[in-house]
Amino acid sequence: MTSLACDPAASPTGRLVTPRFARLLVMTFGSGLSMYLLTSVVPVYLAANGSGGIGAGLSTGAMMFAAVAVELLVPAMLKRFGYRGTLALGLVLLGAPSIALIFTASLPLVLAVCVVRGAGLAIMVVGAVALVAELTPAGRRGEGLGVYGVVVGLPAAVGLPLGVYLTGVVGFEVLFVLAAACSLAGLAALPTMPGRVVVPSGDEEQHVRVLGGLRGSGLLMPTWVFAAVTVAAGISVTFLPLASGNHLMVAAALLIQSVTAPGARWLAGRLGDRVGPDRLLVPALLLAALGAGSLVFVGTPAAVVIGAAFFGTGFGAAQNLTLAIMYDRVPRSRYGQVSALWNLAYDAGWGAGAILFGFVVAGVGYPTAFALTAAVVALAVVPAARARRFA
Repeated sequence: MTSLACDPAASPTGRLVTPRFARLLVMTFGSGLSMYLLTSVVPVYLAANGSGGIGAGLSTGAMMFAAVAVELLVPAMLKRFGYRGTLALGLVLLGAPSIALIFTASLPLVLAVCVVRGAGLAIMVVGAVALVAELTPAGRRGEGLGVYGVVVGLPAAVGLPLGVYLTGVVGFEVLFVLAAACSLAGLAALPTMPGRVVVPSGDEEQHVRVLGGLRGSGLLMPTWVFAAVTVAAGISVTFLPLASGNHLMVAAALLIQSVTAPGARWLAGRLGDRVGPDRLLVPALLLAALGAGSLVFVGTPAAVVIGAAFFGTGFGAAQNLTLAIMYDRVPRSRYGQVSALWNLAYDAGWGAGAILFGFVVAGVGYPTAFALTAAVVALAVVPAARARRFA
């Protein structure tokens, strides 16, 4: 992980949310809102202009796989360009390309926009987390990361349903401008942020060799299990707006899913500390599978909304539990590898699910494709249960 010095004014009992930390949180919220406003809207935009489900899936997949590719480069960027230069690039890459969508709905050009925005997303995710450690007192760093986690979760709760709703109120063009402005506004906070950062070569190597030493480490099971759940998460936010013409129902379902996930993530962590995270993983996966399966009844609003609550709860719990299991299975020297591996499972599962689902739904239709998605999550129960039995 990146080696960072504390803010000179920081102390174990110092003020947590300093002005600079507050500006970082605002910047993080804005960049996240820029992403989530368009996460479900770009697939709808492509479908409305003739690209269909395959194009919709490719748009989400392109963004997430671009993020996967760039995430491993960010530590070196921080070392070379510092926080201000790196985060400025991230904000511009995430926000500015949204404007281009006003002028084209061509699938290749929209995918290019998604790739550039994915690179910006990767820079913001990795760079902002490193900066949290820089701006919070050493004795309250965990609390600072907790505050950051809450702020990171808010854009999904706001942006996913709001983006879908606003397409019918202000249209795509205004929404694209709004998404750009949310990210670019964060540039105003950068002059007050720290400049250079030193990344020790050993920690930098740990980021690069994410897949090294996995055999016999106990990390493969939680990695694959979490990837299975994120497959369903990527599919739900990408294709639910396309599968249903009821924008209010879709907005409500996405809101419920986005609100229940961070709450379940916190609760699962609290309970997992008491009873062990491996004991809770199977129930979390079953909830997620049940929620994913509810989309088979996409024409029934009650089933979709209730299913969103189940999936959000299972997905949020799985986020915490898989990461906790992975940390429990490695020494402290491999925490950097765990963090990178978990984020790669998140982004790759999200992107792969969206791409593959687009091709599947073109052949079998939405109900069958949603049923297959639920089956993928349900199958993840098997390795999780076996690992629990032999633990």
